[in-house]
Amino acid sequence: MNISPLSTLTDINFGEAEEAFTKILQTEDLDQHISDAPGCLEPFEQTLELAMMEASQDLTSAPNAHLFLQRILYRINRLKLFWYDDLENYANENSVFLFSLRAKIDTAWQDWETGNIQIPVLKNLDVETALRERTAEDLEPEPSTTGLFFRNEMSQAGYRQLLAITSLDGLVEASQLSRVIGGVGNEIQAMLTKILLEEYGGGKLARKHSSFFSAMMSEFGMNTTPEAYFEIVPWEVLANINHSFTICERKRNFLRYIGSLLYFEISVPAAFQNYKTAGERLGLSEHAISYWDIHIKEDLRHGQWMLNEVALPLISRYKDSAWEILLGYDQQRFLSNRASQAIAASVQQAE
Repeated sequence: MNISPLSTLTDINFGEAEEAFTKILQTEDLDQHISDAPGCLEPFEQTLELAMMEASQDLTSAPNAHLFLQRILYRINRLKLFWYDDLENYANENSVFLFSLRAKIDTAWQDWETGNIQIPVLKNLDVETALRERTAEDLEPEPSTTGLFFRNEMSQAGYRQLLAITSLDGLVEASQLSRVIGGVGNEIQAMLTKILLEEYGGGKLARKHSSFFSAMMSEFGMNTTPEAYFEIVPWEVLANINHSFTICERKRNFLRYIGSLLYFEISVPAAFQNYKTAGERLGLSEHAISYWDIHIKEDLRHGQWMLNEVALPLISRYKDSAWEILLGYDQQRFLSNRASQAIAASVQQAE
């Protein structure tokens, strides 16, 4: 595709391009439609090319380009989860065009993100020792500037903003884990299933963790419909969610996913303690902090399960590739910290 050298992102209306993509998603028999009228994609694809060129320059710049790319990627990824909505919304789930589009954005983006991790260093580490050191540090971390802001300064308006942003993931929590537990039965699979069952409340909706998140939102009279606050979610948070899809949907990334999940389970108690403390400081009810509270209690246990019953046995099973668990862990730490900082900035703006 020829793109004018004079074209810049200031010339582009990302909202129009995303709206066009939404219509593309809803097109009946999408691949056949594209085959019959390939020109229909040209405006969208030109915007996509410009966004990818700009985003590739620096992950700290071009926020509008990153937001556009992550929103497009999220809209494709979410088709892998069932939302109990109109079945026709999934008509293009296996579209060749959508598959290639996701691969195009995802491959480039993952290459950019990998630049933040020193992979040669990871390959030369003793994986078990490195994991034990990391998990010990993240279980009881030194207070961060972002964490202290949430704990000591966030107002009630900011708390609502926090819930609105994190609801994108909180209301469908643990869905990615469900994508990786199928297959041959063994002790590792059994432990992952055990964690999933606890996240899903043992099959009781009232005990499912996402139900606790919904209860927090209801306490504030907020909309508990999944994705109701999609428009305000920072690109860094979307990137965090999209990364989970990337590493759980491809079995070759299984070890990276385990490292990622290990970081989540280990780091959540300390991070969520800041949110719980903020809620208590603001005088909120137990319902308004219930989600944080249950995670603090359960994820202390889940983190140890993930380390001792999942990650360490996998090191023995996959000796040559075990460093990928460290890659998943370190990358998730980076992505989570970046997302947390973006949420803090949005909360501060809301206040």
